[in-house]
Amino acid sequence: MSMKEKLESLGKNSIQLKIARKETYKLGATRFGGKPDVPPDFIWPTYEGESYDHVVKDRPLTFLAQLNCAELAQFDAEHLLPDHGLLSFFYETDTQCWGYDPEDKGCARVYWFEDSSALSAASFPADMEEDFKFPMVKIKLDSKPSYPSWQDFSEVFPDEKDDDAFNNAWDELTVKAPEDPEDRSQLLGWPDVIENSMFSECDLVTQGYYLGNGWIKIPKEVSQRAKESALDRWMLLLQLDTVECGDFELMFGDCGHIYFYITKEDLAARRFDRVWLILQCC
Repeated sequence: MSMKEKLESLGKNSIQLKIARKETYKLGATRFGGKPDVPPDFIWPTYEGESYDHVVKDRPLTFLAQLNCAELAQFDAEHLLPDHGLLSFFYETDTQCWGYDPEDKGCARVYWFEDSSALSAASFPADMEEDFKFPMVKIKLDSKPSYPSWQDFSEVFPDEKDDDAFNNAWDELTVKAPEDPEDRSQLLGWPDVIENSMFSECDLVTQGYYLGNGWIKIPKEVSQRAKESALDRWMLLLQLDTVECGDFELMFGDCGHIYFYITKEDLAARRFDRVWLILQCC
């Protein structure tokens, strides 16, 4: 197979999230920020971590976005997501955990509220600082072919060394239309990798291995098993790029992305409580 054929064989559908203008409230609508729509028994999630000013305390997670599953369905070509209810994403944006430490568990949460009729707008926690109450921004949806970055492609085809040929093929397959947004926020598909492939990382850190000092303390057979199988078992659920709207800007690290990963098995079983978050930046 040629390089282009190899890339094409790995193509997946993704749902592009186009961050648009400021939004007005509508119950159960797809949007970034504002107050989340939640069921009556909802308990706002918290995470105890150390912020950049070295303060350790229990903080309420920031509400990032909610996605109406019925609206997503027409763009979900592979029918991977629920076709009803609401998916809601939270992340502790003060500590901004990177996801290489098992202790980061709980810094990000995803909820699937199956019964939309039981939802209403939540009140922000009393101890939530204003900086972490984000403005309501409209999200436009579109489907888009998705192909792996070089880092993930190399995991599938480890014998391929010609990254120039890869870049040419990738550029040919991902020609941008003039109206395409610069941000790379999406559901499903292949991640836009900034540093390194994340599938094995998710697999290892969720087994309890600390990856902040590389993989030096991980048994060879464990790391080998992750490299051989993680790509088949894990997938991207959500990738969120920098969000800008008017005077508001949310950036992860230095022009980075956050990635919510989930195993294919957990997604099929709707176990969204088992997601793992990774942050990468330049």
